[in-house]
Amino acid sequence: MPYASVSELPDSVREHLPEHAREIFLEAFNNAWEQYADRDDREETAFRVAWSAVKQKYRKSGDKWVRKQA
Repeated sequence: MPYASVSELPDSVREHLPEHAREIFLEAFNNAWEQYADRDDREETAFRVAWSAVKQKYRKSGDKWVRKQA
């Protein structure tokens, strides 16, 4: 199911990612949801794609997600 806004994201995303990373996650998830509509594992794939998109710009440092240096 695609998400209409950041506030609809699962708690595991909202409570741990900074605002910008949540926006990246939301956009990537929704795009993957549409792109992989014909797959049985559509939701799982969309989550993997979304986390991958976040990890391109952010990294985990201890308990926090921080933006990668350019």
